[in-house]
Amino acid sequence: MAAFLLELGTEELPASFVCDSTQQWQRLIPATLAEQFLTNDSINVYATPRRLAVLVTGLPLQQLDREEEIKGPPASSAFKDGKPTKAAEGFAKKQGVEIEALEVRPTDKGDFVFVLKKIPGRRTADILAELVPVWINKLEGKRFMRWADGDLKFPRPIRSLVALLDDNVLPITLVSGSDTVKSDRISQGHRVLYTPPTPALTQGETSTPTPPLAKGETSTPTATLAQGETSIPTATLTQGETSMIPTPPLTKGGTGGVSIPQAEDYVECLRAAYVEVDRQQRKNQIQAQVEAAATKQGGYADISDDLLEEVTDLVEWPNAVVGKFDDEFLILPPEVITTIIVTNQRYFPILKNPQYPELLPYFITISNGDPAKSAIIAAGNERVVRARLADGQFFYKADLAKPLEEYLPKLETVTFQEDLGTVRAKVDRLCKIASLLVNQLQLPETEQADVARAALLCKADLVTQMVYELPEMQGIMGQKYALASGESEAVATAIFEHYLPKGAGDNLPQTLTGQIVGISDKLDTLVSIFGLGMLPTGSSDPFALRRAANAIINIIWTAQLPVNLHKLLAQVVAEFTDIRPQTNPELLSQLSEFFLQRIRTLLEEEKNVDYDLVNAVLGENDPEYTERALRDLLDTLERSLFLQQIRNDNTLDKIYETVNRSTRLAAQGELDKIQLEPKTAVKPELFQKSSEQAFYDAVVQLVPQTKLSKQTRNYQLLVDSLTQIAPTVSNFFDGPESVLVMDSDPEIKRNRLNLLGLLRNHARVLADFGAIVNRS
Repeated sequence: MAAFLLELGTEELPASFVCDSTQQWQRLIPATLAEQFLTNDSINVYATPRRLAVLVTGLPLQQLDREEEIKGPPASSAFKDGKPTKAAEGFAKKQGVEIEALEVRPTDKGDFVFVLKKIPGRRTADILAELVPVWINKLEGKRFMRWADGDLKFPRPIRSLVALLDDNVLPITLVSGSDTVKSDRISQGHRVLYTPPTPALTQGETSTPTPPLAKGETSTPTATLAQGETSIPTATLTQGETSMIPTPPLTKGGTGGVSIPQAEDYVECLRAAYVEVDRQQRKNQIQAQVEAAATKQGGYADISDDLLEEVTDLVEWPNAVVGKFDDEFLILPPEVITTIIVTNQRYFPILKNPQYPELLPYFITISNGDPAKSAIIAAGNERVVRARLADGQFFYKADLAKPLEEYLPKLETVTFQEDLGTVRAKVDRLCKIASLLVNQLQLPETEQADVARAALLCKADLVTQMVYELPEMQGIMGQKYALASGESEAVATAIFEHYLPKGAGDNLPQTLTGQIVGISDKLDTLVSIFGLGMLPTGSSDPFALRRAANAIINIIWTAQLPVNLHKLLAQVVAEFTDIRPQTNPELLSQLSEFFLQRIRTLLEEEKNVDYDLVNAVLGENDPEYTERALRDLLDTLERSLFLQQIRNDNTLDKIYETVNRSTRLAAQGELDKIQLEPKTAVKPELFQKSSEQAFYDAVVQLVPQTKLSKQTRNYQLLVDSLTQIAPTVSNFFDGPESVLVMDSDPEIKRNRLNLLGLLRNHARVLADFGAIVNRS
């Protein structure tokens, strides 16, 4: 068995691509090896800012010979009177076999010619040489580039290629115009920390390049430290000191080649050259170093997942360095300091307490430089942070010089969208929507006042100096400035919350005022952008309209708000059309369909409701069901979850057959889908069998249960009643007193179809059973 190593050496890659490319190779490489019948023991993908690598172990040196059954032409066209035709001869020639090797076998579509072809296994080395360019060219990402004068695209130029099958270099050449990269066994060590070892010179000798290492050798320096050289400190961190990281001795100098004796030595050889190629190991080291550094300063590291992931892909040999900023900057809101440190600088802040965002005047940076120069690195970082915090302090004091309300006129100078006017105009629109919502929910006057005030001020911070310089602070600074201006806690909190959620997995607004203002803001954006005809298409959604619709639905569901979205959409569309008479008359139906699509997606993907059950709740080409779904989103959610529950516990199976059969037959009748009362829809005097009377009596008893179930949303009452009526309906169809529904007498036929229509209508209070797929 053999091991194969592939390493692409590049110039510094974007951090996002480093992580993404490893995930792509983790999917692509096992799949392509399986397609080539190459088994293996393990596949490990490695990555740093300057390389992508994969190590495959347990590969056979050659594919196993295999047999493949190949289907040919129909026997009727391959043989005439027992003799092969040109079709048979052509098939045999194409497969490289004699006519005698052809076999005739029966299939579902008649007799066909087959051949059992023996395929000899190919050398693994030859297959890998073909696969490597495929693995490289199939990587995807943003902003791929060409370099030199060739067509090969990659995020950064490829400078080296290591390809080893055990200890042998696999000859591979990447060509991009006049730029050619040939495979060898030489990787690159750390730019700063690693210098290839050279033997001491005797008198008269001259320096020569270090020859490639022989099998079994490593590139780890073994000489003791010369005067002036340093080793990596192992003491606990103080300001400017480095983290505790076990490493080989440190030599002075730039960078150089690392000869890889054989494929499985890769990780250790690079580790000896101050490059940790194992991404998870690097990530673990960073987290441990940052936590240790924060503990040394008497605090707790604030380690966000996003920052940890990004920093992991910015360094090859992590080294935590502590920096400090002046205590005077702690008067700034912690969110401002954190944004500057984390978002702008990619540093880790230190908290006084993990439960409260109060900061200590320290930060931690992960350096890729020389640990011996940590004090210099810390000083440089401190200068940058100090300058940014000084700017933030100036903006903060300037913004506090006037109340938040006084920033409203300046919103008239900021364009929301070219055809929709200014942000101030948007504020006016969302205030009207908030008023509509308040009326729907019938809020008391105090809450009405909070909603009106928060809606008016929610965008005011956009024209403050702080938010202009740090757009990530919108809403956050609005809350701070509102409190400083004497606004109520409810108003200030709503200003912050109305932007939530900011992305997938983010928190939703927790206060009623924040929920109403948030829905109003997002609904205005949806109606306005749709009104301009700028609907999202495919992956293009520049105004994040899908996210806005998802947020509205999730806020209503989570907060249990009894919002009639169908009515609200109609009102907002009417207001918009008054302002822009040229608006597409289909705007309301477009928005309704868009929201139904988002409801469907959320139910299936987030609530794990089966697709057919979602169809049964939302309806398919059913305006009554569509309107009902939007009119009462809470009921839509409850019915969907309940249907999934009774499917999972097999209760649905007890009523499915009778209700579904009744629904399908009722479609041939004329009874509307709302009627529940049997006394106005069915004539008992037309009954011919006792099963009809029993069916009728059961439906009469079903009416109060259905109405109570609908009123209280206790759909278990309805399901229990349908379960009880199921044997009666089965007897109507198939029992001793069964009837022919489609009787030759039109009156009797109509009467029986109306009976079935009534049962369908009662079941429709829960779902359209005609859309449910039988899975039993």
